[in-house]
Amino acid sequence: MDEIYLSVVIPAYNEGEGLGSALLAFDKYLSQQKYSYEIIVYNDGSSDGTAAVVKRFVQLVRNLRLIDNKQNHGKGYAVKKGMLMARGKYRLFTDADNSTSIEHLDKVWEHFEKGAEIVIGSRDSKDAKGASQAVPQPFAKRLMGNLGNVLIQLLAVWGIWDTQCGFKIMTKEAAEDILTRCLVDRWSLDIEILAIAKRLGYKIGIIPVHWVNRTDSRVGIKGYIRTFWDLFKIKYNLIIDKYHLKK
Repeated sequence: MDEIYLSVVIPAYNEGEGLGSALLAFDKYLSQQKYSYEIIVYNDGSSDGTAAVVKRFVQLVRNLRLIDNKQNHGKGYAVKKGMLMARGKYRLFTDADNSTSIEHLDKVWEHFEKGAEIVIGSRDSKDAKGASQAVPQPFAKRLMGNLGNVLIQLLAVWGIWDTQCGFKIMTKEAAEDILTRCLVDRWSLDIEILAIAKRLGYKIGIIPVHWVNRTDSRVGIKGYIRTFWDLFKIKYNLIIDKYHLKK
């Protein structure tokens, strides 16, 4: 099967309510581009009819395909599987609600032209000037995020203030090299990807994003605790070289 230029991978778990409008936004933008592309929705065992929504939109959205996994494994698992099943020379994974709008792709290509192999979005102006959020997060969530990021930097990914923005694009080669090593199935996959990428010497570009946060965020206190637990597992895996990074 022929390689295409861009794959957009959307991990989806119970996203049926807002997914249709996001797919239309993706279609509107991508259909105006000159390159070939595909849109992949990886349904991660949803119970709300997400798969049915995608099937309806196949008739409306060009180059859309559904990977319908019946059992829920986690966002990280969905991202890994979707990215490795993609056919694009460049492979983006992004949130199902389009909270980091697809138009941010306009900013990534100059980084690839300068030699980047991975480009990530950041909502933190310390990473990239101009980064912003439409509505500031509640104080408690900001505090948890800031403390968590200090810990993430100390243990795994030094120098990046926003590891968790759900907008990351990489070359086919980087995707296949990094994601086949990843072990995390849930929210901490973003940390694991960047930790492995840095240790393998991949060049990482960062773009500022304007993030429109959803009101029904899926990441609660339990999610933060699970992320911190996974962070320590990632650190341990790095120490014992479970990712097979040492030559």
